[in-house]
Amino acid sequence: MTKNRNSKHYDLEDRTLTFAKRVRAFVKRLHKTIANIEDGKQLIRSSGSVGSNYIEANESLSKKDFIIRIKICRKEAKESRYWLRLIEINGGQEQEMVRKYLTNEATELMNIFGAILQKSQ
Repeated sequence: MTKNRNSKHYDLEDRTLTFAKRVRAFVKRLHKTIANIEDGKQLIRSSGSVGSNYIEANESLSKKDFIIRIKICRKEAKESRYWLRLIEINGGQEQEMVRKYLTNEATELMNIFGAILQKSQ
């Protein structure tokens, strides 16, 4: 049972890593306006922070530390969703579809971390 539980942790680690990588690929293809450059930087930071804080949560020293890290994961996923909504896309239907996918993924990650939080408290 421990092995199965750990594999779920690593699946979520992989999912958050994939999310951060897809965000980076999305940002690379954006029009280089001042707003997109600044918003893109924020998006890259928050999307990467989701996974890094989840890794730290898995290595936490106490239940309280675990809960704090999971709250940060949820907050960073929510922040990523905000930056995704704010970024300007000039008529690119493909980019809009990628944005919708990433926004949906950020929302799902928020919900997953919210569920983990509820079960942990």
